[in-house]
Amino acid sequence: MDAPPPAPTRFFGVSTPSGPYNMAEVDAFQSAAGKKPAVVMFSQDWAHARFRADLLDSIADRPGPPTLPLITWEPRDHKVAGSAPDAPATEQPAYSLARILDGSFDAYIREWAEGLRDWGRPVGLRFAQQMNGNWFPWSEGVNGNEPGQYVAAWRHLREIFDSVGTTNVLWVWSPNVSYTGSAPLAPLYPGDSYVDWIGIDGYNGGTALGWGGWLGPEELFAPTIREIRAFTSKPLVLTEVASTEVGGSKAQWINDLFHAMLPRHPEVLGFVWVEAEREADWRIVSSETAAAAFAAGVADPGFVDAPTLPR
Repeated sequence: MDAPPPAPTRFFGVSTPSGPYNMAEVDAFQSAAGKKPAVVMFSQDWAHARFRADLLDSIADRPGPPTLPLITWEPRDHKVAGSAPDAPATEQPAYSLARILDGSFDAYIREWAEGLRDWGRPVGLRFAQQMNGNWFPWSEGVNGNEPGQYVAAWRHLREIFDSVGTTNVLWVWSPNVSYTGSAPLAPLYPGDSYVDWIGIDGYNGGTALGWGGWLGPEELFAPTIREIRAFTSKPLVLTEVASTEVGGSKAQWINDLFHAMLPRHPEVLGFVWVEAEREADWRIVSSETAAAAFAAGVADPGFVDAPTLPR
């Protein structure tokens, strides 16, 4: 009788409020988890962030095997969010998809492409995430953006990176979990030749937030996984994961993530936990029971120090 296939190895990562600007936050998460995260994800917007190799160094050079930096790269001014009603966060015409396509940002994009190329080590780039929602200025249907422009903008970026010889970037296409009223995913997908990983962002808002009530990990992610599998077999990563405490047991939710949802989906390479207080307290340290459940989950030897990267 043939032996059963080995259990898949996975990685876990973290996104903290300050990312590489305050690595003490990552250290605190690692202490609570009892294990080093293999990925550290952080955001950079196009209004304020220039390329800085030192930020990547602070992630990659953590003790142990190199940690993968994963950059959420946002064509917007993040400081507009929460401003007066006459300047909603979605209406930023300076950062419309049309302006990306007409070359207005080509010099900026090339600066990053050359900087990442010269940095030389593996790095993830998650451009314009959650594009199937309506809360960011790069979504089609807001900010003057038209159907087809998101894919065209993604391909435009990739072509600039390719033109300067940047080959160490892992391209991560990352929609929000699908919901009633969200845009269909297939028309927003740039194509397998432009994407390395598929990311999915999903939060259990419980009864604290109006996001559909308490949703277990399988209920939250499985429908979107099925939708994505209809048009691509690229590797999957849960790029934003978290749960509130309000409305159920967060410790049980975390336990279900490790012992129910992930085993059902061996194609999921790993996940990035959002260790932050925003709309809710998403942190694993929101309670002792949640932190203990998370630490027990990642203690499994199947969680490795570094993700398996595409060749």
